[in-house]
Amino acid sequence: MPVRLRLSLHGPTNNRIFHLVAIDLRKRRDAKPIETLGIYDPRLRPGQMQKTMEWSVDRIKYWLETGGALPSKTVVRLLERVSDV
Repeated sequence: MPVRLRLSLHGPTNNRIFHLVAIDLRKRRDAKPIETLGIYDPRLRPGQMQKTMEWSVDRIKYWLETGGALPSKTVVRLLERVSDV
């Protein structure tokens, strides 16, 4: 089963939140994932200076190294912003 790390869209129309998920490559974007790895909120909230990105670095490393998952282009760009992964 080929696994892909990609973003799944959640939330109402004007308040979108993306979940970073490990999911079967053949499934649709918002299908039930194998594992939810984190949350990305692209909007700036009042009182915040940057966008919210919360994810489990250990689980992402696991899926990339031992799980053989391929990240999508968008996930690669987000992971490049973080030096831990």
